Amino acid sequence: MLWAKLKLFMQRYWIWVAVAAVGLISIVMPMWYLAGMEESVRRYIVGINVASLPWGILQTLIFVGFLYLLQYGGGFVRFKKAKVDAKDVKVRFADIIGLTESKKEAWEVVQLIKDRSKLRQVGGGIIRGMLLLGPPGCGKTMLAKAIATEAGIPFLSVAGSEFVEIFVGVGAARVRKLFKQARQYAEAYGACLIFIDELEVLGRKRVFHDAFGGSSEGNSTLNQLLVEMDGIVDSDAHVVVLAAMNAAEDVLDPALLRPGRFDRKIQITRPNLEERQRVFEHYAKRIKMDPSIDYGRLARKAVYRTPADIENILKEAALIAVRKKKDIVTYKEISEAIERIELGVAHRLNMTDREREMTAYHEAGHLVILYLTHPTEDVFKASIIQRGSALGVVHHSPREEMHTRDRDTYLANIKVSLGGYVAEKFKYGVTTDGVSSDFASAALHADAMVWRFGMGPDGLIGDFSTLQQEHLSESLKQALNEQTQRILRQALSEVEGTLKAEWAIVERFVNELLQHEELDYDEIALIFQEYGKTPPKLAPQVVRPALPAAGEGAQQRPPFAPPDMPNSSENPTL
Repeated sequence: MLWAKLKLFMQRYWIWVAVAAVGLISIVMPMWYLAGMEESVRRYIVGINVASLPWGILQTLIFVGFLYLLQYGGGFVRFKKAKVDAKDVKVRFADIIGLTESKKEAWEVVQLIKDRSKLRQVGGGIIRGMLLLGPPGCGKTMLAKAIATEAGIPFLSVAGSEFVEIFVGVGAARVRKLFKQARQYAEAYGACLIFIDELEVLGRKRVFHDAFGGSSEGNSTLNQLLVEMDGIVDSDAHVVVLAAMNAAEDVLDPALLRPGRFDRKIQITRPNLEERQRVFEHYAKRIKMDPSIDYGRLARKAVYRTPADIENILKEAALIAVRKKKDIVTYKEISEAIERIELGVAHRLNMTDREREMTAYHEAGHLVILYLTHPTEDVFKASIIQRGSALGVVHHSPREEMHTRDRDTYLANIKVSLGGYVAEKFKYGVTTDGVSSDFASAALHADAMVWRFGMGPDGLIGDFSTLQQEHLSESLKQALNEQTQRILRQALSEVEGTLKAEWAIVERFVNELLQHEELDYDEIALIFQEYGKTPPKLAPQVVRPALPAAGEGAQQRPPFAPPDMPNSSENPTL
């Protein structure tokens, strides 16, 4: 091991050792030679050399610089400092909140790295690549740091964008240089870890039929990565490659995902309710918080938020508290921070009284329908203060994590979108162009119910959006479009019935909004309680009889993936 470290030192710093040796010789030899000369001759020789020394140094630097540019491509293949000492990272698995299943899989990799000698005795080998998949801000980079810290091995960190250059061959040269450096560290320390962030930039599918040749550089860079990960190389050192990406897995080249390369994948998901509470408590330790704050309540209001989102909320709340010249952060500042991040900065427009009143009726219509009919969402705030392009907003959030949405949820989203339109029409007999975004959201949900999810009233089954339009008959298209309109008309009729029955509550909220401009959840819930109204609760899970086995005539059903639809927490706006 000592010889390997000495060899690594000479491989990394042999130029400096050679320069030091030559410099020492160039000083000692002339001094020894001049010591035997007469004083006048020695003075003359030293004066001539000292006078010409600066010009000689400049000529040497110019010559060496041009030689380096011609021979090695200059600084194009150089990386920023990629080496990160594991002792300097100081991130342990215990420091990562949540990600229980992900940490279990990552810990297996750590154990394989630590027990590589035993594994080699058995005849096995550690994995070469592991892919971390998940939304941004969920802890992929932190998990990679924890693996390096726990394993106690050198850690090289690069980004996929660092391999992209306009010069041909530079990307592949950087891949070769990175893995050469990693193998040197692996020979010296037993193993080395490479972390590549933004792998989708480097590992996209290769293009072989490019008329203009623009993809050749990307292909060569990816090919070099494939060879370095599992190809003919001059060293059998243990180099483990961790890669993180936010894009879908299918954007990567299939050759990257085969066994021997990125053959293990770890899903990094958003934190659940308990984990969000712990994340809030963790980041709140760095800020002076009001002791009465209920972090469990904050966690329930932050459904689907990532740890990075939660950290950003608390930082923004601290900034708001400083602007208000407060010493501590209270729940009010946190609520304002969420609004500012989600909805934008509030701006008060100079509106006419009628326009302001119409905005209040529009938002009150959304508010009443949402609170009384939506099965999975709660009102977070109602406002008639402009944010972004919206004159008003009803901000709402899920009560808990929902991984799928049923027909009732889609219908509720449609009804909430139509609530503002109906309220305007009831009060004034006419509506404004502010309902355009609401109509777009309602039509999109109704269209998806019929064309994609088989939720239409006539029972047509199939995802017709995946079929080419010329394969669908005109009669079938007409039937599908008619079902979409039937869903919209049914939802409109139900909204009209609800608002007629609860028009007194609508008027109450209009008055409150005109007076206060904004209402928080507690204020909204208190008004509804005055009228004896409570929101619908989530339906309890029903234990259904087990399906017959596959051999008894039943078909295996794949897990239902969440639909690719706009987030139901999008705000209906005027």
